[in-house]
Amino acid sequence: MTAGSIGDHPDAPGVDTASRPPRVVVVGAGIAGLAAALRIAEAARPVELVICEAGSRAGGVIATERDGGYLVEAGPDSFLTEKPEALRLCERLGLAAGLIGVQTGATRAYVVRRGRLVPIPDGFRLVAPTRLLPWLRSPLFSWPGKARMAMDLVLPRGRPAADETIGSFVTRRFGREAFERVAQPMIGTIYTGDAAALSLEATMPRLADVERRYGSVIRGLVLAHAAARRPGRGTVAPGTGSGRRLGIFAALADGMQALPDAAAARLPAGTLRLRTPVGAVARAADGVRYTVALEGGPPIEADAVVIAVNAPAAARLVAGLDGALASHLGAVAYASSASVTLAYRRDEIRHPLDGLGFVVPQAERRPILAASFASVKFPGRAPAGRVLIRVFLGGALAPEMAGWDDDRLAAVVRGEMEALLGAAGAPHFVRVLRHRDTMPQYVVGHLARVAEIDERLAGHPGLTLAGAAYRGIGIPDCIRSGEAAADRALEAVSAWTGGDPARRAVRRPPG
Repeated sequence: MTAGSIGDHPDAPGVDTASRPPRVVVVGAGIAGLAAALRIAEAARPVELVICEAGSRAGGVIATERDGGYLVEAGPDSFLTEKPEALRLCERLGLAAGLIGVQTGATRAYVVRRGRLVPIPDGFRLVAPTRLLPWLRSPLFSWPGKARMAMDLVLPRGRPAADETIGSFVTRRFGREAFERVAQPMIGTIYTGDAAALSLEATMPRLADVERRYGSVIRGLVLAHAAARRPGRGTVAPGTGSGRRLGIFAALADGMQALPDAAAARLPAGTLRLRTPVGAVARAADGVRYTVALEGGPPIEADAVVIAVNAPAAARLVAGLDGALASHLGAVAYASSASVTLAYRRDEIRHPLDGLGFVVPQAERRPILAASFASVKFPGRAPAGRVLIRVFLGGALAPEMAGWDDDRLAAVVRGEMEALLGAAGAPHFVRVLRHRDTMPQYVVGHLARVAEIDERLAGHPGLTLAGAAYRGIGIPDCIRSGEAAADRALEAVSAWTGGDPARRAVRRPPG
């Protein structure tokens, strides 16, 4: 690595800033910020690196707790393997041997229908079936509902507006029943949002592309599913040398926090500053560099800045630099939620727990969004003879629930476990966690807003943004976002320090 520590006061009097290597400041040490920092640290040319994190640990929403033999994920419990960025980072950090897939026998998922858990038909892909017989035999849909879904095979390509909600798309192709019973709870749970308001192009662009290419979404998904099942198309765990294959989801045996911990440990000594909140990012006196104002410390002058915090926080940081950019960032809505993780003895639950978990349609009018059978999904999450279940509440459709006290949330969840899973007695372990303003809502118009953000950023060379607020909420998306932001920052400082005054000139934002 060529990046090095710059000490406690990089811009102290006497430091010749003209002769030092270019300096890049990363604001935020979530997984996007860590990915950006690693990319900068591994740059081919010398770069001084500073990572400012307001909290006491790196990792952001990725956090793992251990208590009494239980492993509790406070944030995401896994990542998608079909997007390669997280797998590649695990390999680079020496974590590949610790990757695990979903346990055998835990591949199905359930949906609540009239107070009972009904399996989602085998081969059902979020909004549509890819296998005929399991779908036809499923009690989840009525026969009129199935007939309406089958119309997708003959309906022409739609001509939606430039941006369409998921609710509009699914209802247009498959009918209201398909949306209410499966698409709404599945997609609404992923985003803790309102699927009737979320943008299809921003959240599920593959579905829009399938309709454009094939007309019938069912036909397109069937063909894609068949192609994915061809020999050699599985996802191989990198770096293990065993040829073992992972499924759609992968996790780390020691918990997801192992990923940011390993990334932070790989950074050059002294570059990560915890408990260092940033107050603002402004243009430096020379009109080219940036000044990063710290809360409670001397400012840092930077040649480039990567802002890897949530959009509202980013808006506050750039408010004095570019009011229009701050306005666009501040318009990105977020949802808050809560999770309650509880444990029972296996013999205290009547349900077979033979799946990943279940989702709850809004039409069921129940107080929870979904539940994950954590200890069934991945090994090592609970002691022998115990089961660990993680339940989600709140989100965009019930934001007030994130503010309920622990006892109220735990009581609601306990009642739901009794009603839906046949859980008997008091749970032996309970952990209540809140996730405030952690999930960006990609509502209709989101991609246009991101384009406006990019346009404003073009007027501030060396200033880049990263994170879940823009082009994807998953761990691989955030890693890709951080690495791309780092590349843009490095490109900017390379141009600026190349001696070409014209390339150092600041482009004024439009308007």
